[in-house]
Amino acid sequence: MGSFFIEFRDPLFSIIILFAIIFVISFFSYWWGRYKAKDNYRYLDRFLEQFHTLPSEDDLKALIRQGELSHKSWLLLADAYTKNGDYEKAIDIYSEVLRLEDAKENARDIMFLLGKTYFKAGFLGRSRDVFLEILRKNPRTPQALHYLLLVYEYMRDYNAALEVLEPLDELGEDVTKETLYLKLLALLQAPDIDEELRKIEIVALYKEHKQLPRMIFEYLFRIDPLLAWKHLDLKDAPLLADILWQLEEKEVNFDIIAKSGFLQELYTAKGYIDIAKSSQQFELDVLIKLPEDAAATIGFEYLCEHCKVVFPFGFHRCSSCHEIGTASLEYNLVRDYQKELSEAGDSFL
Repeated sequence: MGSFFIEFRDPLFSIIILFAIIFVISFFSYWWGRYKAKDNYRYLDRFLEQFHTLPSEDDLKALIRQGELSHKSWLLLADAYTKNGDYEKAIDIYSEVLRLEDAKENARDIMFLLGKTYFKAGFLGRSRDVFLEILRKNPRTPQALHYLLLVYEYMRDYNAALEVLEPLDELGEDVTKETLYLKLLALLQAPDIDEELRKIEIVALYKEHKQLPRMIFEYLFRIDPLLAWKHLDLKDAPLLADILWQLEEKEVNFDIIAKSGFLQELYTAKGYIDIAKSSQQFELDVLIKLPEDAAATIGFEYLCEHCKVVFPFGFHRCSSCHEIGTASLEYNLVRDYQKELSEAGDSFL
């Protein structure tokens, strides 16, 4: 018995007991943590399952009002739905979150998100009403003004869009390009204007501002190539390479081509003339040096210089970042299927 008490008083025994206690505590803490984590994951899975298919608007309202998530969490979820193109759910969430008491102080920002989502979903009338309500209470909100301008533009209400530019101008923003763009849109799409008067006014705007040449000459070369060549500033020619490339040979002014090295390279590559021997533009240089019977041509893509998104079609206002006049041309060498078919038809005959 005495020997037991001696061992009990042994420091080594105390250390063993201490480590045993630590081990037991750690063991139970670890498994308790595992159990709680699994329980939390099961709760989260059950919670998220409700968002795969929201049964009804009433169910969504009930979930938001339960308060299990903060309004900021709901906004993150709505943003995720928006990015996935599920605008209906995002709109339902924004609309209901606006009713929450703890979201009142952020009401303007939430309304702005709601207006943007309506705009992306194509509900232009509702989007307009939301932005007008924001501006009624907070007139100095440039983001809302910009989107309201876009809404009016998409609705083709150009006079209203031009009116939106006035407060933006008062806020110190440069609206020169926007003003010209909207005036051109109004001119190009006006159904009751005489065509000759339309051309005169468009040429006058180009001479005055020397901006948005793609928008102007896309129209002029389609309607009146002679007038377009007459007023074309040759320094703008590289910006219009795709438009000039599509012209038929009879529509080309060879006297003007003689004044521009770029145009000589472009139309030598096209096969209309044989003047340029090379080009700084790689794709044009390759076509210039290829045999005449080579079935190759130029294709174009359009890069927004502001947001760097590439589009397969030309644009005047970028559909991604909404900037105006930021399209730059990207050249591509492609097979000329039309030439191949023509040659195949000739050989058949």
